[in-house]
Amino acid sequence: MSNPIKDLTKEAPRSPRERIGGYAILARTIDKGRALLHGNVGEYHYDCPLDQALFEFKGVTGDAFKEQIATGASDSELATWLDVHGTPKTPAEIKAWADEAEATNPYNNPEQRDWFAGEVAKLGLDPARTTLFDWLETDDKASFAK
Repeated sequence: MSNPIKDLTKEAPRSPRERIGGYAILARTIDKGRALLHGNVGEYHYDCPLDQALFEFKGVTGDAFKEQIATGASDSELATWLDVHGTPKTPAEIKAWADEAEATNPYNNPEQRDWFAGEVAKLGLDPARTTLFDWLETDDKASFAK
């Protein structure tokens, strides 16, 4: 099947680090969108703040992107759609944004520090050294470790 639908009640979406068309977060967003459309999104949320960071970068909405997912578009077709809609971005801008997203540590943001410290503490992680992506991946593994 060219567009596998993950059952997010049984497995985690792809890592936010996995890049499609150069975009970080996109693979995870696609997995959550497909799962939502098929009724098996579980505890995950499509169009969450992480997804919105990608949508805001490109100047598109979660609803518009979900409409594209609903067409059955492949991962590469969805990346191409993202390329041609919203705010134009060069490959260098996409890479810089993706690199920055991957390095983000909410502990360095005073408005997110307490929340993030609490979340990573549940997993035994050091908030000062844990990126957002590290936390998501560790939380995904912990959620499905049985």
